[in-house]
Amino acid sequence: MQLRTKNLSQRLVLGGVSALLCATLPLQAQDRVPVEAVRAINMARTRAVKINGGLQAYRPASCMFATADPDNPCLISNDSDGFIFRFMGGPPAWQERDLPPTLETEIQISPDGRVVEELIYNGPPR
Repeated sequence: MQLRTKNLSQRLVLGGVSALLCATLPLQAQDRVPVEAVRAINMARTRAVKINGGLQAYRPASCMFATADPDNPCLISNDSDGFIFRFMGGPPAWQERDLPPTLETEIQISPDGRVVEELIYNGPPR
């Protein structure tokens, strides 16, 4: 009898956990970053690294590596014209060493995240 009670208790606990997980899934799905946005941030970051001398000379701000952040501070706009990112950058480890950035980049990426539409600005911080 004790075995049957234990199995029933386990099933109730598992059922409760399952119900809780199912109830939270819609919230998690809403917080997910669309694949186009992940592509866009990767495209913007890669282009900035390339035009600023490669990884041996340049590192974009850490927000450009936060691909899963739905409230990414580097994302200025996301509309039917695409994604616009504005971010600082500098020599390797500039942020970790608490140094000021040496470059600012603003770049527009296509709505599907696959094409650099326009390099709006790439120069000293404004």
